[in-house]
Amino acid sequence: MGHGRSGRAARAGEREGWRVMGRWCTAWRHAGSGGAGPQSAAPAPGRRSAPRRSTEPASRTGPESRTAAASRTAAESRTAVASRTASVRRLAVVTAVLATAGATATAVALPAGAAFAAGDAPGYAFADGAPRVEGTNAARDAAALTAGATYRSSLPRDGTLHYRLDLDAASDAYVSVTAVPGSAGEVTAVDGIRVSVQDAEGGSCSSDSATFGAAHSPRPVTAWGMREIAPGGNRCQEPGTYYVTVERARPQDSPPEDWDLELTVATEPRPAQAGATEAPEAWDSASPEAVPGDPEPRTGGNGFAHATPLGPGAWRDGIRPGQTLYYKVPVDWGRQIHATAELDGAREASGYATGALRLALHNPVRGEVDAAAKGYTGRPATVGLAALPPVAYPNRYATSGQVGAVRFAGDYYVVVHLAAQVAEDFGEGPFGLTLRVGLEGSARGGPDYAGESRPEGLFAVSAQDRAAAPESGSPDDDGLAMKAVAVGGIGTGSLLLAGLTVWTAAARRRAR
Repeated sequence: MGHGRSGRAARAGEREGWRVMGRWCTAWRHAGSGGAGPQSAAPAPGRRSAPRRSTEPASRTGPESRTAAASRTAAESRTAVASRTASVRRLAVVTAVLATAGATATAVALPAGAAFAAGDAPGYAFADGAPRVEGTNAARDAAALTAGATYRSSLPRDGTLHYRLDLDAASDAYVSVTAVPGSAGEVTAVDGIRVSVQDAEGGSCSSDSATFGAAHSPRPVTAWGMREIAPGGNRCQEPGTYYVTVERARPQDSPPEDWDLELTVATEPRPAQAGATEAPEAWDSASPEAVPGDPEPRTGGNGFAHATPLGPGAWRDGIRPGQTLYYKVPVDWGRQIHATAELDGAREASGYATGALRLALHNPVRGEVDAAAKGYTGRPATVGLAALPPVAYPNRYATSGQVGAVRFAGDYYVVVHLAAQVAEDFGEGPFGLTLRVGLEGSARGGPDYAGESRPEGLFAVSAQDRAAAPESGSPDDDGLAMKAVAVGGIGTGSLLLAGLTVWTAAARRRAR
């Protein structure tokens, strides 16, 4: 997972502060090197140089002495004028540099959701350094995907792509595929992607699909597949070669251009000791109440790999039509997660966008757990996730897909999308977005795995995860860093201007 953008913004602000200081020093030197000082004054064009001060005794009163005195007076006058001119020029240059620094610090400190320019919403941010792999039309030619890795690929409109998995008989394997269509093409409600995992003979291990839904809004869609080692299972239990297939759900109505893909592969080892083989039946299924309190600013990421860490609490962001924001919440074994998304009203409440505000939850292997959407009329709208059980290993044995998806601890992803069609009636935004994230229950110990997951630590919550996801109402490192950058920039500018004022006054007194 990539670092939070707030952390990168803080480091960028710090570097910018040093660059500003460098520009200030350079500007100071250049402003003073133009011949304005008493020792470096250059004669103006067409004007004679000031005569050198006489070393004659001041008691001389003859014509030559009077001439020398007049020359000294003229020279001192010109020097004073040049000094004051240099002071003004230096002050103007430094003020301009400080103004630029202030604008830069403000831009760095603003949440990205509030600083977007008019136009298209930002696209999907793929995992940094992910290698490209090409899917093949024939399974026998398929390239291998390695557990723990993330890849990039592309999906044409027609045909089915194949990728190969080499699996053992001691781990469950999970594959996620995120398809990113272009923003220009029109999509239908039932279009999207279909992902399946098959054994070497073509037998199906699992199948999943993800579609764009009633909003008809192009957005990243994610489907997942799995190969599970299940008690009493009679298919897909053997070690060997397996295949991942990816295709469009409705190719005949799909846009003609290729879609970018991001693929991940993860493995989960079996428990060292066998446990329950049925999902828990008793859990609080009442609809959770929204988390109260005033929201604090937190800027969402533009992809799974760049999701912004969140803890329980209320959070504030901005979102544009067509944009998808990603956040991740560390969820321990035994805890229940719930979330709501609130969209502010528009300036003109006239019109309607179907399924405009979409809220989804994905588990640590990016499988979708639950999703809900709400239409938008320009008035404030709220959408919430369904009640979910506490995270538990035996949830995988449930018949409900929602319950089965909360089968392991780790980072759960809260994903918010605002339909592109909102811009037609209500403008380009950004629109105010409030997320309220709750975690109920007490953390418990998880299964004693017989090996390591790939990627390592995927199904656990570490101390670093908790530290990176502050709760609202508590300070976080990124927030403090940004405040330090802003206050430091303002304070430094104020001190410099104060110092320049004193220096200028002193220079004028010396000139007089």
